[in-house]
Amino acid sequence: MNIDNFKPSIVYTIYIASTPEKVWQALTSAEFSRKYFFGNSVEVDLRIGGAYVVRTPDGSLHISGEVIECDPPRKLTITFNVNWPALIEKLGPTLVTYEIEPAGNAVRLTLTEAHDRPIDDDILSGGRTGWPAILSSLKSVLETGEPLVIKMEPPQKMLAALKKMGIATP
Repeated sequence: MNIDNFKPSIVYTIYIASTPEKVWQALTSAEFSRKYFFGNSVEVDLRIGGAYVVRTPDGSLHISGEVIECDPPRKLTITFNVNWPALIEKLGPTLVTYEIEPAGNAVRLTLTEAHDRPIDDDILSGGRTGWPAILSSLKSVLETGEPLVIKMEPPQKMLAALKKMGIATP
């Protein structure tokens, strides 16, 4: 996979009163991720080519991918493929990069979602809705110990666009 072919579709930056090491652990630990990722757990083999998996609270596979870049506690790039039939086939892979930088007494966390082809804005509405909620909850857990309570559902515009393309969703 040539990551130079991927162009950013979503870029989200947030500042967290924490350390790079704690943010890294939050992003890569199954136990910690359940706290802010609405019960989902992130399992990652922290090496180039290692597996990246997100499981739903019942243990089902939700997202699978592979580690492309791993530079603890500064940068993690992964493929991020939602486990919906035909999605990757029709839309191609998604590349997600987390960049963690010290910013005074805080950390600047920048998430970039990139694609190797143009993606319709209605389809991107899923990430544009989901990423801010996930990262805001991460910030809340790291700063207060408590996650945000947010009702998360896929945006109707995204589901309609996927259906129009013949991609079945749960």
